Amino acid sequence: MFARNLTETLLHVLDRPELRLLATECRITLDPAVAHPFHVRAGRQIVLGSPCLGERRVVAFHLRHALELAVLSEEASTSESLSRLKISFSAARTAARFWMLDAPADLPAPEAWVRTLASAQPPSRDILPQLFDALSPLVSLPGQSAVSDVALWDDLSAWLIQSWPLIGPVEALMAEGGDARLNIDPRTGLNHYGCSHRPRPWAITFASSTASSLSERGFTGGEMARVQLAKAVLANKAPQALQTLALDVRSFLAEWYGLPGQDRIVLASSGTDVALAVLALSTLPGQPVTTILTAPEETGSGVPLASHGQHFAQETALGLSVCKGRLVDGFPEDTACVALPLRDAQGHLRPEAEVTASCQSEVRQQLAQGRRVLLHVLDLSKTGLLAPDLKALEVLCDQYPGQLDVVVDACQARLMPERVQAYLSRGWAVMVTGSKFFTGPPFCGALLLPESWKARLDQGALPAGLAAYANQCEWPASLACRGLASGFNHGLLLRWRAAQAEMAALSAIPSASVARRLQSFLAAVTQGIAANPDLEFLPQPAPLREALPHDWDRQQTILSFLVRAPESTRGVVPLDLARCRKLYQWLNADLSAYVPQEQAALAALLCHIGQPVPIPHAQAADGLVGALRLSTGARLVSGEPSHEGLDPAARMAREIQDAHRVLQKISLILTYWDRIAQADPLPSYAPRWEPDEAGDESNWPESSSRDTVTDLQKADALRRAISTLALGGS
Repeated sequence: MFARNLTETLLHVLDRPELRLLATECRITLDPAVAHPFHVRAGRQIVLGSPCLGERRVVAFHLRHALELAVLSEEASTSESLSRLKISFSAARTAARFWMLDAPADLPAPEAWVRTLASAQPPSRDILPQLFDALSPLVSLPGQSAVSDVALWDDLSAWLIQSWPLIGPVEALMAEGGDARLNIDPRTGLNHYGCSHRPRPWAITFASSTASSLSERGFTGGEMARVQLAKAVLANKAPQALQTLALDVRSFLAEWYGLPGQDRIVLASSGTDVALAVLALSTLPGQPVTTILTAPEETGSGVPLASHGQHFAQETALGLSVCKGRLVDGFPEDTACVALPLRDAQGHLRPEAEVTASCQSEVRQQLAQGRRVLLHVLDLSKTGLLAPDLKALEVLCDQYPGQLDVVVDACQARLMPERVQAYLSRGWAVMVTGSKFFTGPPFCGALLLPESWKARLDQGALPAGLAAYANQCEWPASLACRGLASGFNHGLLLRWRAAQAEMAALSAIPSASVARRLQSFLAAVTQGIAANPDLEFLPQPAPLREALPHDWDRQQTILSFLVRAPESTRGVVPLDLARCRKLYQWLNADLSAYVPQEQAALAALLCHIGQPVPIPHAQAADGLVGALRLSTGARLVSGEPSHEGLDPAARMAREIQDAHRVLQKISLILTYWDRIAQADPLPSYAPRWEPDEAGDESNWPESSSRDTVTDLQKADALRRAISTLALGGS
């Protein structure tokens, strides 16, 4: 009975994507005679005992602990007791942080040491032996013996103080080195963007215009880098490993975009951090700078502050507390910023000629005052706009050589590398991220430098306050960068490694296939929006670009639409911005408790799409409506690992069906608006499920309507990983 019950529980737990990866490299056996939850032996062998039999969340915790021990134990020295201590505490801290992410705050921890080891500060030297007494029986390491040397505990304490921030599961480490928007809300299991650094294969996700949860592919990329970092931490080689990782990421981006080398790449935590770096580079020639921001309401919310040289949050990416809105040290006080709007007061797009004329007038006015102009070009905005007109801008640059800096905000990354190369050849810098179209985790940005911008780093110095945001390893080696911080942003590097996995998968798809898949999806979903009486399509022009062979980036890949207010009966009076934000939240929540049973399956679907964009509208409360966005991303083209086994046509049909389900759920919410609004449910990482026989109420779906034909294959593979050695009453 023990073997059957534990095997069934274990198979369910191992279906969790963040556990499955390491489990495939281990051999798991079952033995009720083992007095501890598990025991790890040489060769990545894990023996689970009867104390491990319990609710699934507890089993997941013990298995996460065992997997980490099994992987790290390979690094054990046959003669070094300190190595054994490091491995035990490293694995336990990783498991403890896993538990804190996984469980409600008021749920008792499965082991007494969990909250101590999950803390932001390492345990005191005095309690280390006591903690080790609880950890040591769980693993057999070469040369294992009692630890009696007092000096070893001093050495371990010193190592823990140095290494503590770098130890943890990848889903925790990737949430660091950004700002508060990456923090996980314990009530939802999601961050500010409504997504997770853990995969959510059961959720419908078309949110690449804002941010996406990791796919299993992206998670694998980040986790493999995290394991290598964990091993380097044990060997006291973390700085070397992080330096190598930073160079590798920058070299990858240089190769992707056709740049001559990594010294033309600057890494930054977000597009807003990149905007601050852009201003820093524009001030190096010594002139006062005026930034012209194209449609600031359709870029990052902190970009206007960054473009003034001001702190745009209360905490920097490197964890330093600052005063939002205050000038960053070293940035000129006379920096100015003006907006170039793309919409009128009614929310309609301004004519292109009018936008171009406004841009030209503002540039000439600022230059006449002896100021340097930094112009932000949008490619693309939150709603998919490309502006101002590129041909007119080229003429303007030719008229004022050396006086006008142009940076292309391509943070949506919805363009082919050839377009980026063309921008750089004009002497324009380019901002990109791995977290929008590429569907990597939020907060991984980069600035691509043309040669003329790179040359500025050989003159002067960057503003001193930039050291609160950036490390030297993220910038080209130069005199100007010596004042930057000397540490490493491990969260940023791990996030980029996850995005890199998605970019590599996209690169394996021929451009012609990319174009066809995007076209078929966009046509079907556009038709679905138009056919839904509750929605009003917000027409956006396709990006005006020169044709390239088999190009795909002249399609509008962000589909924006307004939603009918629930009380509207005649015509479409759009939902105001505040209520649209609620609708966005509820789409990502399990609403099955608030609708009739026959509609519960649709209501339970977790649907994550792009955050509402404020659009002026005369009939709306406060004059603003919210435009929701359903966007394509790299994963739509390359497929998620959970789609394995589906041919491209069947997979695309499923993606289209999922997009239509999102639209159907919007209509369902409007029908039951009052009932849902009264409850105001929060989003959730996973849907609600009925408790199992053991009373486990954890949010872990055993199956979903989105399962693929490969689920059986995965289950078979997991069963093969479990060799049942149950004894006695099996």
